[in-house]
Amino acid sequence: MINTENNPEYLNSFLQYSLTYKNKSPESVNQYNCDLTMFLRYMKYHFHLTNEKEFNNIKIKDFTLDELSKIKQEDIHAFISYLSINRKCGPATCARKISTIRIFFKYLTITEKLLEDNPAQNLETPKLNKRLPKYLTLEDSQKLLNETYADENNENKERDFAIITLFLNCGLRLSELVGINIADIKFDDQKMTVIGKGNKERSIYLNKACINAIKAYLEVRPKEGVKKDKKDSDKALFLSSYRQRISKRTVENIVSRELTRAGLDTTKYSTHKLRHTAATLMYKYGEVDIRALQELLGHQSISTTEIYTHVDNEQVRTAVESNPLSQFKAK
Repeated sequence: MINTENNPEYLNSFLQYSLTYKNKSPESVNQYNCDLTMFLRYMKYHFHLTNEKEFNNIKIKDFTLDELSKIKQEDIHAFISYLSINRKCGPATCARKISTIRIFFKYLTITEKLLEDNPAQNLETPKLNKRLPKYLTLEDSQKLLNETYADENNENKERDFAIITLFLNCGLRLSELVGINIADIKFDDQKMTVIGKGNKERSIYLNKACINAIKAYLEVRPKEGVKKDKKDSDKALFLSSYRQRISKRTVENIVSRELTRAGLDTTKYSTHKLRHTAATLMYKYGEVDIRALQELLGHQSISTTEIYTHVDNEQVRTAVESNPLSQFKAK
């Protein structure tokens, strides 16, 4: 739920525009709201427009467009310094907030023409240290699947095995997995439809392991007493013990429990790391074209997909050795 009650009208217009016309997810718009609330609170403090000592209690509803028009690039730089020094925010967090501020001022100056000058137009993004995302090895993935399948003490064994099978084979996002309906699966075509970021629909092909796991779960999926609610639980593929659509938190707990049973570090691995794993294993062992991988993962930018394509030392060695000049000797 996005709390807009204490926002100025122009901020709420921007949020509504992002949700309706830009087709941003509620989660993204809520993040915009949080980022810009903090930004406007800082500007009230920065311009001495409040006597409130507690930062989180600063009211922004009365921050006018005229006051907003006085913001310069150096004022935004001061905000980023505040984030870095006072809030201990890292480069990635600062970069996200800069992106939000850019989008916000672009809306105000170009889309709605409420302001003449855009102080965020030439903002630079902090340089990010590239970190390879963590992922399970092929052996770890097989161990996780085996442990989940063999858990005889788990009354939801078939469901949990199907969940982890889909994560590791299809590279699903957590939100995509919990949103799957039974009708989204086309067994004859061996594919299913998921709703990704920005409410975008895409098809994912299902391999034999996925088909078998889903069918095995459907045989034991509760048929009686399934709730008909706002979540369309009666249509959902995966149900909780309460016979309603499974929640993100429940799936996270399932993955954490099975990782622990498999002897894998839950501080390093999570549901999203299983998505990393699927992408990496397909790229490493399946010789999948990066454009096909982009389509499968639902990435808007190819640069996002490239983060998942780990190249280990052995691959580098193989690449060097396969060079046709590797055996060349000068005469």
